[in-house]
Amino acid sequence: MEINRRFSSAVRDEMRRQIENAGGNEVFFAGIINEEGVVVSVKTGARGTSDTVPVNLSFARESSVLIHNHPSGVLHPSGADLMVAQQASERAQGFYIINNSVSDVYVVMEPIKPTVIKKLDTEETANFLSSGGSLAKISDNFEERPSQIELVKEISKTFNEESVGVFEAGTGVGKSFAYLVPSMLWALNNKERVVISTGTINLQQQLSEKDIPLAEKIIGKKVKSILVKGRQNYVCLRRLSEVGNERDLFSEETEIFDKIAAWSKESANGSKSDLSFMPPENLWQRVNSEADACMGMRCRFREKCFVMKVRKEASDANILIVNHHMLFADIESRMNGAGYDDTAVLPPYKRIIFDEAHGIEDAATSFFSNSLNRFRILKQLNLIYRQRKSSSTGYVFTLSALSKIEDKSDLVKNEIERTKESLSKLEEEAAFVLGKEFNTRLFEGSAPRFTSLIQKIVALQKNLATVTGIMREIIEGIDEDNLDESVIYESKAVLRRLDTMVETAQNFVSWEEHSESVFWMAAKKLPPSIAKNFDSPFYYEFNETPLDIAPLMNKGVFEPMKTIVCTSATISINKTFDFWKKRVGINFVEKERVKQGEFISPFPYEKNMFFAVPSDAPFPDSENFQDYIEDSIVSMILAAGGKTLVLFTSYDSLRHACDTARTRLRSSGITVLKQGDDDRFRLLSQFKDDVSSCLFATDSFWEGVDVPGNSLSLVIIVKMPFGVPSDPVFAARSEQISKKGGFPFMELSVPQAVIKFRQGFGRLIRRGDDTGAVVALDRRIIEKSYGKVFTQSVPKCEIVYKPLIEILNKIKNN
Repeated sequence: MEINRRFSSAVRDEMRRQIENAGGNEVFFAGIINEEGVVVSVKTGARGTSDTVPVNLSFARESSVLIHNHPSGVLHPSGADLMVAQQASERAQGFYIINNSVSDVYVVMEPIKPTVIKKLDTEETANFLSSGGSLAKISDNFEERPSQIELVKEISKTFNEESVGVFEAGTGVGKSFAYLVPSMLWALNNKERVVISTGTINLQQQLSEKDIPLAEKIIGKKVKSILVKGRQNYVCLRRLSEVGNERDLFSEETEIFDKIAAWSKESANGSKSDLSFMPPENLWQRVNSEADACMGMRCRFREKCFVMKVRKEASDANILIVNHHMLFADIESRMNGAGYDDTAVLPPYKRIIFDEAHGIEDAATSFFSNSLNRFRILKQLNLIYRQRKSSSTGYVFTLSALSKIEDKSDLVKNEIERTKESLSKLEEEAAFVLGKEFNTRLFEGSAPRFTSLIQKIVALQKNLATVTGIMREIIEGIDEDNLDESVIYESKAVLRRLDTMVETAQNFVSWEEHSESVFWMAAKKLPPSIAKNFDSPFYYEFNETPLDIAPLMNKGVFEPMKTIVCTSATISINKTFDFWKKRVGINFVEKERVKQGEFISPFPYEKNMFFAVPSDAPFPDSENFQDYIEDSIVSMILAAGGKTLVLFTSYDSLRHACDTARTRLRSSGITVLKQGDDDRFRLLSQFKDDVSSCLFATDSFWEGVDVPGNSLSLVIIVKMPFGVPSDPVFAARSEQISKKGGFPFMELSVPQAVIKFRQGFGRLIRRGDDTGAVVALDRRIIEKSYGKVFTQSVPKCEIVYKPLIEILNKIKNN
């Protein structure tokens, strides 16, 4: 019988009992079905009359099928029933009508049967990387890594139990394969998509080009994976064609444009990275793909569209490799209404691997920040109207020719000129408010200084709103027959960007109503080639930054996703994950859902390296510190014969120390390289190839530098990498901790510095046979009580606290 096929006997008995208790009136049930489609449990959600019953929406949301009885025994649906059934179908739910004796059922809407999840066998999955597994059979120099085996098992359990995993894996553990093998098996077995998000393009390319192909051999199965870049990395054929029609307007770039146009006809993927040259950014931005200017199916180039090809590839892929920025762009789109079941920036997914997870907070802070500056505003205004040589051009003229309303191009031109005047006055006021400072925060204590500046922002905001308002009037006057013109799409994209700037300006004005944000401004130095065209060498940026990204991460990632694995070599502080989990929102997650573990590096740190601090170094606040580090760095480089990475926290300090080193090492045969002299990739390549070279670097070079072997035997850390107390976002976050009764130095400054210190420390040992020394010139790491947090957070090795001369001898003899 149909009733027996649809309901378990226990459920039939329960529904009969509930209907009898309701006096034979209508009762609403919310049912759960198993993989065979049988209702195996029900909740009684509401009781009604002989001909109607309300739907309990809270029960309905969590059910597979909505069920109610018709006391009359006539099971055909009423109009109201059909409306509820339609709503249920939109939620992939079924809708049944039963009689009072639960002996008959009428299926109005079939439910979607639940997907049967095929869980990973943790032992079997780990075996792929064990001494008896397939990796051992295809690798000549295989050596089993017990910590990697344990990590694979934990990640497999995280998939199986739909958990949030926080796993620190030391250098050499092999974390990439530890998450790739279970991710690929899960994706194949369950026909689900797994997203791998990383912080650097180097790791993305390594995963795509080396690790995944090898992982396919390990598991013996092909997996479709794709490295997904932001669409701004791809050329737009429509925009390329249209810019080509304006060749006379950019004659100085004609040769480069022609190269891009020729390349686009031959390129397989249209990605900027495939160009054999680096095009000027201002030209690339005129021909690249942009989401808000895309014409979609109305575009005449849609069949050849590179972005559409990538999207099609991504929709069929098992593994998507992205950077943190692109992942957050997708998450933002979903939080703003796209939902989690359809394609947004990326195809839908429910499982994420965060590699290089120590950088999540910075990446999210950067992505969810908004800023205003002269160049961002003028770039959009110049697309609307610009005077170039003896001619005027811009979207306003093309739109005005299409529009039926009176010509308002002069109005737009005049308002843009007024906007530029307001922008100049705002920058003058910003320079006055900042004085000799490079940044400052808008908060209760500084608000009186900002009174006039806020008025200037209001004026700029009104000017921008007027420009966008007139432009929309012009567009509204265009006939429907012309609405597919590409200039309309491009113009609307410009107006949306200006709207965002107007909104940021409004938030700045009403800053007191936005306690969740930090409002601050900064003076930025212009490159010399650009500065010569301006009266001031600076331009000014107005920023809105999230005070705390933890609630955003919880709402956008940890709540809606089923499995999240976070891994890095440096996310613990003194053997605990508490700081990092709090900063990124994992503290919002139920404790029983969170797994965590530390997986120790197999490398012999105690045997292969030592960590030294000169006991005769002055403290960093001493006026002699800069002279001391310049002398000692040169001495250590000579002792090591080059092969040195010197990490700074200040670019000024770096510059002076590098100048000194170049002078004193001129006749030594040691090449001195400096961050900023060339792009990162070429600098690192030269450093690796020239074994007698040294590299002076700051900030981004504290992580992601992988120089195994003879080219690196000494890492010098000049100062402990504490955040700058005057940094507006750091200051606001410290203030937030103080208001809650905390101690910002130990709860924010020290933990942040420890994570960065660990990254710098980790540049030395990249392989099991690497040897050398890490030397910190900052005595506080030994002398201050908080220094133990640093020394206890790095791999255990010999610690040397002696005068510099003894450390130099040890470096020479190492």
